[in-house]
Amino acid sequence: MRRLLLLLLPGLLLLQQGRCFEFVIDGEWEEETSDIREHRERHKRAILTSEEQEDFEAVRGDDITVKSYKVESRITSRFAHTTVRSSVVNSGSKAQSIGFNVQIPKRAFITNFTMNVNGITFVGSVKEKTVARNLYAQARARGKAAGIVRANSQDMETFKTEVHVPPGSNIEFELHYQEMMYRKLGFYEHSLYLQPGRLVPQFQVDVYIFEPKGISTVQTPNSLGEQFAGMIKVTSSKEKAHVVFKPNIQQQRKCDNCTGSAIDGVFTVMYDVTRDSNAGELQVSDGHFVQFFAPSNLSPLPKNIVFVLDVSGSMWGVKMKQTVEAMQAILDDLTIDDHFSVIDFNHNVRCWSEELVPGSSIQIADAKKYIQNIKPNGGTNINEALMRAVQMLLRASSQGLIDPRSVSMIILVSDGDPTVGEIKLSTIQKNVKRVMREEFSLFSLGIGFDVDYDFLERIAMENRGMAQRIYANHDAAEQLRTFYSQVSSPLLRRIAIQFPEDSVSDVTQNRFDKFFSGSELVVAGKVLPSDSNTLTSFTTASAARLDITLETEGDHTELDTELAKQQHSFTGFARQMWAYITIKQLFSERSQAPTAAKKRKITQRIMSLAVEHQFVTPLTALLVESEDAKERLLADSPKDPKHGCCSGVGIGGSPNGVTPVHVVYQPPPWVQMTTTAPPSQAAKGPEEWTLPQQVNLVDNDPHFIVHLPRSNMDVCFNIDSSPGHILNLVSDSGTGVVVNGQLIGSKQIHKSKLKTYFGTISVYYLPDGVSVTIGTDSIALNDGRRNHSFTWGATAEITQDGVRISIVKNSHVSIIINNNIQVMVLLHRVWKKHPVNVDFLGIYIPNDNQYSPLVHGLIGQFSREPDVSLFDVHEGLDPLKKEATMDVKGNKLLVTRGWQKDYRHDKKRGSNVYCWFIHNSGKGFIDGHYTDYIVPNLNSFLQTL
Repeated sequence: MRRLLLLLLPGLLLLQQGRCFEFVIDGEWEEETSDIREHRERHKRAILTSEEQEDFEAVRGDDITVKSYKVESRITSRFAHTTVRSSVVNSGSKAQSIGFNVQIPKRAFITNFTMNVNGITFVGSVKEKTVARNLYAQARARGKAAGIVRANSQDMETFKTEVHVPPGSNIEFELHYQEMMYRKLGFYEHSLYLQPGRLVPQFQVDVYIFEPKGISTVQTPNSLGEQFAGMIKVTSSKEKAHVVFKPNIQQQRKCDNCTGSAIDGVFTVMYDVTRDSNAGELQVSDGHFVQFFAPSNLSPLPKNIVFVLDVSGSMWGVKMKQTVEAMQAILDDLTIDDHFSVIDFNHNVRCWSEELVPGSSIQIADAKKYIQNIKPNGGTNINEALMRAVQMLLRASSQGLIDPRSVSMIILVSDGDPTVGEIKLSTIQKNVKRVMREEFSLFSLGIGFDVDYDFLERIAMENRGMAQRIYANHDAAEQLRTFYSQVSSPLLRRIAIQFPEDSVSDVTQNRFDKFFSGSELVVAGKVLPSDSNTLTSFTTASAARLDITLETEGDHTELDTELAKQQHSFTGFARQMWAYITIKQLFSERSQAPTAAKKRKITQRIMSLAVEHQFVTPLTALLVESEDAKERLLADSPKDPKHGCCSGVGIGGSPNGVTPVHVVYQPPPWVQMTTTAPPSQAAKGPEEWTLPQQVNLVDNDPHFIVHLPRSNMDVCFNIDSSPGHILNLVSDSGTGVVVNGQLIGSKQIHKSKLKTYFGTISVYYLPDGVSVTIGTDSIALNDGRRNHSFTWGATAEITQDGVRISIVKNSHVSIIINNNIQVMVLLHRVWKKHPVNVDFLGIYIPNDNQYSPLVHGLIGQFSREPDVSLFDVHEGLDPLKKEATMDVKGNKLLVTRGWQKDYRHDKKRGSNVYCWFIHNSGKGFIDGHYTDYIVPNLNSFLQTL
């Protein structure tokens, strides 16, 4: 649906002439009762559709010259500021009306409009609607006018201005609007509607993108026609991209000799950003913060879906055909882990299956056949259909038929208002909210324009879902499939993004019911003054069998410094994005306000924010005045009865009522609080409480250090094996724990030797079937059915069954099994262009791990400390390294006194650990030969020696 905001100056804009115009305005009437409004809006829906096919031109006039038409968008951190400018001359011999029309995305807020007519400049400002109307009325006698017309279209609303000017007049129009980029199916999509309606000498579109963390991809699908293929130019670097479209007049023509423009369509830029961790991106700018959260590499949660399909008589024909076609593909997407059923309704309600069933191939085939045989007829009983759907989910849940960590949802597809049973929309809304459990979500799809979309949106928002209009045309099936794709892969449940106490205020919605793959959750707020220069956030969530906590940090000044260097960035993005999200969410809360007093309070808050941040909303108006304030025009944006306004619901869902967060939370106790801890404490990190001072370790090339507590002695040895070999470090068939390490080689031979290091460490816990594989790039968790991946780029804690993983950003990861066995893996990064060295891992294992008597491995065997004695200690060839004879396991070994490095506290230099070094890859000190410890796979247990 689009809303047309119409500025009219039907008189001549001449400096000395008087003006007398008619004042026409349409707005939102707060005093109407819900029943009256409901009846009025149903009546209006039948009227509004007539405008949809209206021909659109950006600049209208019979004999005019459009000198230029330029569009510029500056996108900074997913927030876009778009400016549309046009310069026009009345080249005819008569006075005439010239129109300036701009189609903008529904979710955008107009922020300003200026117009210069023969030297008179009109400048816009956003004011509360009543204030703007009063100011307008004061100038009404001098002929100001405003009108509002509405029309329907798929993705846009239209701003319309019309000015009546004498021949030879020069007019310059400039419109500004802002919007947040929502991520869907892995991309942000920025759309500009280009329909100049005529040839333009200076026609240009520029889209500037700046993303501080980097841009991973930019795409510009050519939706304007084959003749413009290759004319869209993209230049990009790590953080910036510039997309330009600048066809000359000849290139704009429909044909070589045509006078009409071929530019007629949507100019689209799609992009995504670089994400170095699953913890998200925390940006701080201009006293505000924005947290972006879009994890990937997580296994989807199982789904329980009840499809509720309207099969009333109005669905007959193309609507039903497209719905059946879409359902075939949607049902094919289900897996055996998913459960589903289908309810179809007209004046009666029928169930394909009274109970949820697994998504097996047999059940899916039967459901497809059932849907194909549906013959639409009769009325529409939405209330009863939704009640049956909720009851089905409740039964499945109470009977334990569904996974408690699964996601339960109802997907309603309807094309009309209720006509049977309960038909009062407000009562249906209350009924659904009353029976829906907190863990259930409702998604509403409204087909065509006979349906009350505002109602579908309200019941979806109230029940942790979202709504979407499906346009009843040839691609309705594709629209249905695309919507389903957005919600078909839930990755997380119960997400909360929290901040340390007294660090932030005015936080937008920070608790989300679900996160779907390819989408993004966004939280914004104000940053409070602090001694620290870093803001920290903590995100908690539940995945399939996992509980996750992630830490993210953002520097207070770094981004502002960077933005100041950028020529085409939008420096006020964080402040405006916070206001944008807040206003959208307040409108959602307002639509669900339980009392008139609560609604008035929210209304005042919206108006205050909209005026402060200059957003045209249904509660504010754009007052356009001449510089001397004697000439005034007015445009306002009433609530659209067919689309609703300002939905604050993203793919992540919404809680019952979005209230600004006043209470924030202390970080979990395991977190290394580098922002508040003293330097000494921050430097030591969390390993102080996770590992004792003296441990067994393997680090560097790979150097083994075994600590023998009874002898109060450290013994060292190297293993000279080959890249690719997997060495067993701990193998305990009694507890079901195995720790293995795979060797990698340096980039080239150095000093006649190819150094080897651990490049991968695997910790496998057989009873839970959980494997943790740590590499130099990522940490992967696998439970035999699901894979989850995390990067070193963020501090995190992950818990699954008896296994807990603690990651400290770019430092180390600790794996704790049943609170009695612990392994720490240390990350070593080297200069990427180093000619020899590579990134590698070190491993640290405490002596007090509670293994079974069956434990073995290169390190595990020393949980049973051997008797060791030293004698004949004497000076060696190197005066700094004494030599001795060691008696161990019946062997007398020549050993050398030296030192190796423990890198836990200083990863660059390490701290010296003095030890007795055993030559020949530990021969005589370890059981058997080192080659006996080479295993075939990362999860392999050691065979009995």
